[in-house]
Amino acid sequence: MSKNVKSKENPTFEEALKRLEEIVDTLEAGSVPLDESIKLYEEGMTLAKSCMTQLSEAKLKLKKIQKNFGGTLDETDIEL
Repeated sequence: MSKNVKSKENPTFEEALKRLEEIVDTLEAGSVPLDESIKLYEEGMTLAKSCMTQLSEAKLKLKKIQKNFGGTLDETDIEL
């Protein structure tokens, strides 16, 4: 795991995305054995899920902010 990631269980969006990019680069290079590739793939899937969750939470916050200012936010206004 990257030294920059403070918590494996709760990385920030930016930390998770950076680590996910590292994993993709490693897997694309094909330089690790199969067992390690599987572990990296699993970690990558966990990080991808974390990123999607964080994006969904951010989207909900934006909707709440918009509602508080008297407007509405259409699903098409925010692209993930």
